[in-house]
Amino acid sequence: MKTGPVLTIAYLTAVLLERSLLTEEQRATVLARAKSQEVRLAAGPHTAGRRLHRSGEIPSPAQVLASFNLEVPGGNGRILSEDSITEALAASLQIPYLKIDPLKLDLDLVTSYISRPFALKHLIVPVGGGQGTLTVAVADPFNDDLLRELATAHRLTVQRVLSSTTDIQKILREFYGFRASVAAAEAESSAVVDLGNLEQLFKLRGEQELEGNDRHIISAVDFLLSYAFDQRASDIHIEPKREKCLIRFRLDGLLHNIHLLPKPLHAPIVSRIKILSRMDLAEKRRPQDGRIKTSHNNKEVELRVSTVPTVFGEKVVIRIFDPDILLQELDSIGFYAREYSLYNGFIHRPNGIILVTGPTGSGKTTTLYSTLRTLSSPEVNIITIEDPIEMVMEEFNQIAVQQGIGVTFGTILRTVLRQDPDIIMVGEIRDKETADNAVQAALTGHLVLSTLHTNDAPSSIARLLDLGVPSYLISATVVGIIAQRLLRKICSHCKTARLLSADERAYLQLGDEERTVWQGEGCKECRGTGYKGRTGIFEVLEINDRIKPLVVDEVDLAMLVAAAEQDGFGSLRRLAIRKMLEGVTTYDEVISVTG
Repeated sequence: MKTGPVLTIAYLTAVLLERSLLTEEQRATVLARAKSQEVRLAAGPHTAGRRLHRSGEIPSPAQVLASFNLEVPGGNGRILSEDSITEALAASLQIPYLKIDPLKLDLDLVTSYISRPFALKHLIVPVGGGQGTLTVAVADPFNDDLLRELATAHRLTVQRVLSSTTDIQKILREFYGFRASVAAAEAESSAVVDLGNLEQLFKLRGEQELEGNDRHIISAVDFLLSYAFDQRASDIHIEPKREKCLIRFRLDGLLHNIHLLPKPLHAPIVSRIKILSRMDLAEKRRPQDGRIKTSHNNKEVELRVSTVPTVFGEKVVIRIFDPDILLQELDSIGFYAREYSLYNGFIHRPNGIILVTGPTGSGKTTTLYSTLRTLSSPEVNIITIEDPIEMVMEEFNQIAVQQGIGVTFGTILRTVLRQDPDIIMVGEIRDKETADNAVQAALTGHLVLSTLHTNDAPSSIARLLDLGVPSYLISATVVGIIAQRLLRKICSHCKTARLLSADERAYLQLGDEERTVWQGEGCKECRGTGYKGRTGIFEVLEINDRIKPLVVDEVDLAMLVAAAEQDGFGSLRRLAIRKMLEGVTTYDEVISVTG
């Protein structure tokens, strides 16, 4: 029987009161309503648009307290969260606090020492180990008997850190669920012929081979997708190696290793994904494309799937199209006032061509879809021609390019003009036929949005000339060009100031005056990267009366840029520097993105 301190609402509020994170009045309110709030939460309510925990689970005192959404005294509107409550408790008890980062946990370590029922019952998760020690994250700092049992059972020195109940529950569900599925699938598998691996031609076939519709494989893929959604990953990479299968997520533009799975599970996982995306299961020698539509947190999510044969088997990349990211308000994606005003003017013209340029991954799709959603209304007929369709939207009439049967951008664009469109979005102008048809569409009274692969806005004019579009038609139809990039934003939780060095100022041509910039030191919120989230920079070139005379067959881009600068044109480099000086991004990111 427990005789020491017990973690209760009363104890927790006393700690917070002592640390000036709660007022006497707030504490009285919490104590008066704590029981009813706990009952309500146990029934499975939603707070701030998300479920705190599963129905039937008894919420922890920190979860109950956080659900009141109390404002921290003198915290400039900061809300008392479960993480801040747990961190304050840890500091009070002089126990290390850990904000659990799922990307840094070892899947085998988490699931090897403690069974899932035991871990869920006691809210404990292994987070580190080595050299005779095991570090565990606990939600209850007073459960000393549990730690002694673990130390005795595993003959290890057990150290503890304090983490929030929500974090621990999330890790236990995701890691143990995924691990259980993987382990069960691995137990059912045996040596099989891996025809995709060019280095392993001779293997004995086992008595059975796992398939994509095996229940354990289905569960593993479901856990993997859910995990990617929760981490706000933009891509999932499933890569076959010689002996293992590597799972990686792309977060804020960078790839992170997530899981290393046994190689026998690679083929059935790929098969499951191919089943979901309606690909040909038997075809393993040619690249394939497919798509999956699913839901997460009561909203639809589009997944675009691509497979390609490699030396060790089929590699799969799943691009995740989250509506919250893909469809945003135009004034919230990073435009400055001048650039936003110009672009907003472009898209509300009755006809003409608007070009969006930039490399793959620069956010062109987000800009175009957000634009089309802004323009969408019952009075407007919007038709898109895409290769492939990024995200299915009911508001638009979307057409997919199918090169194999001759359905190209150019041929569809001719047909689309007979469909009475008001606005046409062409996925990419990549040949003369498409360029000519886009020009004809603009000349006949349609607004055409499209993309080009050029480094900056002025270069798009040279690219159209290279495709064979006469200069007089370019100046007659193109109303504006925007080039864009994505910059990683500095994490607000570990942001620190510094001065640019003389060399850095010289490189950016900022003169001799001292300049303060910011960078992220790396913390639990940004996984030690110093960055969290991304914003856009947009170079906007208006084809106005000053620019049109300069659009000639032998265009001088330097002269064209000089003329545009008289109207306030800002290059990508200049806009990135502005973001840096405003404390949005770092010097390193400016150099990395703009060269």
